[in-house]
Amino acid sequence: MRSHEIDYEIKGHDIQLVEVELDPEETVIAEAGAMLYMQEGIVFETKMGDGSDPEQGFFGKLLSAGSRLITGESLFLTHFTHKGFGKSKVAFSAPYPGTIVPIDLSTMPSLIVQKDGFLCAAKGTKIAMFFNKKLGAAFFGGEGFILQKLTGDGMAFIHAGGTLIEKQLNNETLRIDSGCVVAFEEGIDFSIERAGGLKSMIFGGEGIFLSTLKGTGKVWVQSMPIRKMIAALAPNGGNEKKGSSSLLNSFLEN
Repeated sequence: MRSHEIDYEIKGHDIQLVEVELDPEETVIAEAGAMLYMQEGIVFETKMGDGSDPEQGFFGKLLSAGSRLITGESLFLTHFTHKGFGKSKVAFSAPYPGTIVPIDLSTMPSLIVQKDGFLCAAKGTKIAMFFNKKLGAAFFGGEGFILQKLTGDGMAFIHAGGTLIEKQLNNETLRIDSGCVVAFEEGIDFSIERAGGLKSMIFGGEGIFLSTLKGTGKVWVQSMPIRKMIAALAPNGGNEKKGSSSLLNSFLEN
């Protein structure tokens, strides 16, 4: 089915939200728990499946929901539909600080997204599993073995930690810190390469492996994936001593 045409506005800077404006009978689908607020006239329903195939039977919906469970997401998606008159708005926020970016899926065959990168999309967007066929990328890339594949002709919204950077590859190669790949267009080759020589791998501080993307298309990169944010804020994280200005401060803190 064709995706519903939705209007939107992204608000905020470091911690963003997307406000979607719906006409009567228009629907937006979202991850469970992503809704921040909604205006009068909008009703929501939790369903198995994305609703992209109206003829899909129960077992098809169950299989679709099961595939989402394998990727680490919720078994259900929430459908928000405007049942009133005029226009009404519903807003969604990311689960951790970062950036939200709108993607027009009609400009590409499909979009491959890391398992927690999808936020919401116009109804009609198909959300499916995408298996990373290269075991090295699956085990050492930081993005996982199973990703999400978004297909459709409407708007979808993805989120990332920190700042989100869009890179256009023209038969080029881009090497990225593991775990920092948010999404890329289908057709781009995604693999893993060693970070360099043995000394660089051990003492360089950039990790042992780098994610490598080759081909033509768009790639989206995040500056602060959630695992790095947690590590930086942890009591024994790498930033533990960066706030101390002197030995005396360290002594007084202890």
